[in-house]
Amino acid sequence: MSSFNLNLFDIRHQQRINGITSFVGLDATGSFGILPHHARFMTTLVFGLARFCLDEDNWQYLAVPGAVLYFNNNELSISTRHFLIDTDFERISSLLEQQLSTEEDKLRVTRESLGLMEQAMIKRLLALKGKALG
Repeated sequence: MSSFNLNLFDIRHQQRINGITSFVGLDATGSFGILPHHARFMTTLVFGLARFCLDEDNWQYLAVPGAVLYFNNNELSISTRHFLIDTDFERISSLLEQQLSTEEDKLRVTRESLGLMEQAMIKRLLALKGKALG
């Protein structure tokens, strides 16, 4: 049976999985699939689950918080901040939900911090403008 290789890269480590027979992912346009000997292809995966098959019934799930996907010469490379792989859909879905919640909290804190920085900069600029006019 024909197959391809999957190379996963995140900020902590990399993993190579050989013998992939099918990959199903999701980008901004919707769901798509990759089979062995697919044409060169590049896209960005959205936050969520992808899946890949090692043989006819051995599906594994890949959770990513967004990623860049590149397929060329029967090699699929995925680069992301973090990835999780599991054979159990329920377990990985729960982990992904926890990850999404954590990322949303971090994003909220970052937005609040940026808002405070913006307010401080505006006050400083107004103070400088007042000194220049005074």
